[in-house]
Amino acid sequence: MSLWTAHDAGVTVGPPHHHEAVNGTRSQLGRWRPMTRAQVPAFLRRALRIARTEIAALTALLVIAAGVMTFVELADDMTEEDGQAFDGAVLSALRPHADPSDAWGPWWLEEAAADLTSLGGIAVLGLFATAVIVFLILQRKRLSALLLVVGLAGGVALSEGLKAVFERDRPPSVYQAVDTINASFPSGHALLSAVFYLSIGVMLTRAFPRRHMKAYVLGIAILLTLLVGLTRVYLGAHWATDVLAGWSVGAAWAMVLWLVAYAVERRQIVHHAPLQDEPSPGETA
Repeated sequence: MSLWTAHDAGVTVGPPHHHEAVNGTRSQLGRWRPMTRAQVPAFLRRALRIARTEIAALTALLVIAAGVMTFVELADDMTEEDGQAFDGAVLSALRPHADPSDAWGPWWLEEAAADLTSLGGIAVLGLFATAVIVFLILQRKRLSALLLVVGLAGGVALSEGLKAVFERDRPPSVYQAVDTINASFPSGHALLSAVFYLSIGVMLTRAFPRRHMKAYVLGIAILLTLLVGLTRVYLGAHWATDVLAGWSVGAAWAMVLWLVAYAVERRQIVHHAPLQDEPSPGETA
């Protein structure tokens, strides 16, 4: 099977007698000619870039749909006996001793969990976000900086709004190893950590041309998100379904941000808008 490309017929450069000749004859409107051997690599690279972009966009849409459906299902199960039994079983498994304040595992594990859970707190994420936003601005990534601000603000609004709607009680205070201040469903730590770390992970993958580096960066982002959520359940600050719901909403919102960033970036480039990311040295498209 051969590859073909359309000839740029109808666009004349110079006087009519300077038209390009193909196989000894003048090119005609709508004429197709075989792609040369030198053009094949460029065509394949372009086709691969387009295919990868389409696959990425489709994957983002699937994550959004899965996240929304999972959250709806969890919100429904939260009020039913099956969902409450699941949450109770997980909490009991993590507090198997006669003293419910004594968590499963060695003493240092609870201390480590208390440290790790702070990675999803507003104060820590605010500090990290400020550092990242300033870095993006210094790197002339103005569009990414703006979208990160919008994404985090939207994540906080989602967390607080959903908590106000469902108003679920936290696990009994005797189980809680950390202080809590508001409603339980969904977990704000899980939601915000998913939004922040996944968004940063996706941004950083653009700076690395090699697949194993992209996979490493995304793997670290996913690991941090999982650790924050798991520590919330281990410390008795949330029911398990709270964390699952936070992950679902956070991942969906992060993918919405990615799609918006991609669409806005393409539009800004086409219209030569001042608010766009300038490529860094070695950055891949």
